[in-house]
Amino acid sequence: MPSSGFSRIARRIAGSFAGTFRERFAYICLIRTTQIFCFVLAGITAFLLRFEFSIPHDMLPALRIGLAIWVIAKSTVFLLSGLGRRMWRYFSTHDLVVVTKANVIGSALAAIAILATCPPPFPRSVLVLDLLLCLLLSTGIRAATRLALEFASRDAGRPRDRALIYGAGAAGALLLSEARLNHAFGHEISGFLDDDPNKHGMFIKGLPVLGSGNRLRDFAKQHAVSTVLIAIPSATGAQMARIVTHCRKAGVSVLTMPSLSEMISDRPVVRQIRDVAVEDILGRAPVELDRHRIAGRLHGRVALVTGAAGSIGSELCLQIARFAPAALVAFDISESALFQLERDLVERFPALKLHAEIGSVQNVVRLREVFQRYSPAVVYHAAAYKHVPLMEKHVFEAIENNIIGTANLARIAAECGVEDFVLISSDKAVRPTNVMGATKRVAELIVRSFQNGGPRYVSVRFGNVLGSAGSVVPIFRKQIAAGGPVTITHPAMERYFMTIPEAAQLVLQAGVMGRGGETFVLDMGEPVRIVDLARQLILLSGLEPDEDIRIEFTGMRPGEKLREELQLAGERTLPTSHEKIGVFAGGSLPFEKMAGCLVRFRAACEARDLAAVIRELRALVPDYVPARELSTRMTADLARLAEAIENATPADPVSLSGPVSLLDSGTF
Repeated sequence: MPSSGFSRIARRIAGSFAGTFRERFAYICLIRTTQIFCFVLAGITAFLLRFEFSIPHDMLPALRIGLAIWVIAKSTVFLLSGLGRRMWRYFSTHDLVVVTKANVIGSALAAIAILATCPPPFPRSVLVLDLLLCLLLSTGIRAATRLALEFASRDAGRPRDRALIYGAGAAGALLLSEARLNHAFGHEISGFLDDDPNKHGMFIKGLPVLGSGNRLRDFAKQHAVSTVLIAIPSATGAQMARIVTHCRKAGVSVLTMPSLSEMISDRPVVRQIRDVAVEDILGRAPVELDRHRIAGRLHGRVALVTGAAGSIGSELCLQIARFAPAALVAFDISESALFQLERDLVERFPALKLHAEIGSVQNVVRLREVFQRYSPAVVYHAAAYKHVPLMEKHVFEAIENNIIGTANLARIAAECGVEDFVLISSDKAVRPTNVMGATKRVAELIVRSFQNGGPRYVSVRFGNVLGSAGSVVPIFRKQIAAGGPVTITHPAMERYFMTIPEAAQLVLQAGVMGRGGETFVLDMGEPVRIVDLARQLILLSGLEPDEDIRIEFTGMRPGEKLREELQLAGERTLPTSHEKIGVFAGGSLPFEKMAGCLVRFRAACEARDLAAVIRELRALVPDYVPARELSTRMTADLARLAEAIENATPADPVSLSGPVSLLDSGTF
């Protein structure tokens, strides 16, 4: 680029900076000039009131000396109090306290100086009058400025519809204040609703608390309201469901403020108003994290996440990035998803040293290469095949990825000096009735068997995650968008649910609590009936279940259970320092025995021996009961093998040397 180009850019930047500086300087000068005007006006008015609007000639020197001292003393105190930098547009009770303190201190200092320097007699009642008048003027002009700007904003915004705020508390008052100040806010607030009868008939910032939500239909007609804004960030799931039902019956749309855990301090609340989501109906309480401990484990260290582009993996990457690691290694087999994750993280965290690495946990050479290149200190293993019906059809792939892949990763972690290894497990590992759950239980046993004084190996077990890829919520939403029907396997089907951010945060918390060899379980709350979840999603879409959208029951799929569990027989749940995390104390499998099982798993997969795979799974997980469909497949395989043996000739025997040689090799 020629030098003239550089000079043009430099002039543009300098001009922009100068413009911003001039605006700020002009604003500060205007505020300070107005304050000085108030000080002078208060002093003169105090003398006029004292002498009944006829100041004696011999009092004029005292007036001049008093004005000079008042202006100097009060200007200094106001400057030191920071009142010159406070925006009058957002004048609040906190600003009122600061202004009052500054006036009292400034008037006291001025009084001392006046009585010490001004020749007597100086009327002392003027000092009191000046304080009261100056306080009235300095607060009144700020309040008037805010009111004027609020009215101007209300006119400029041209609201499209009228709305009620549900929740006459601090959040509702905050929402009303910001709604009045925000030009782009598309609603005119007509009043409040609240289920607390003690608030009915009261006024908040000039608007009435009309009544409770069960009268919403009447209030909506009376005030021509088309929208309700829920301003109860701490509302439980039952409260949210009841409010949504009231809104649905009244025929009004419903929006909500973010939960306390979603609040972002540097964004106006009105910009965070959103549609009510199914997560709000479930009412999961915000997670309290021990950020100091998590930061101590992650800050300045290299963290590696497998399955990084998945639902849980990507959220883990996002949460880890906030703790400023030395580097973050995102490891995944899915190229497109990893590419998108890399773009998102780089955009949100420009200073993050991110390494997106493609690879499979089944590939030991690739794992060793990545570990040796980046030397991670912390590993979060989220890579897994998780879809139950699909894994019932792909048993060998489930074994190779969920079991052998976990063993590969655990072994490489030990070889490369990893400090912490966290396995993401599942509630389906408890008394499993499917291959996916059985493989996750074996993965837990593998991780525990590796605990021998090296890395701290822990497992974290939890249930379904709302909105994750392949979960019921995205499927239901797609079915609703298509006009239905919404399909559910069984009317009594129940599952534990938690949100993606909650799951990722608790995984990080559990990871720093482990000493090695533990299995942590996250508090999943109460199980949710899938049919109730579907009905709520239909209602949130503005439709009626069984009228606009039909619900069909299709029958349970292979490997499914009606209800999931979180605790194995014989496991004792022990409390931890975190109320939402428990730890299980149970037995472990010696490494030598586990190594032998892994050899047999490899051999069975290579030989495509389904019966051998199931036999090994049941040996390690005695309470695993294969699904009927899988048992039928094993029977058919055995029948084909028996037929092959029976029909074989001496010249063409059925070879069993492959699996046998692998079993005897004893290598892992």
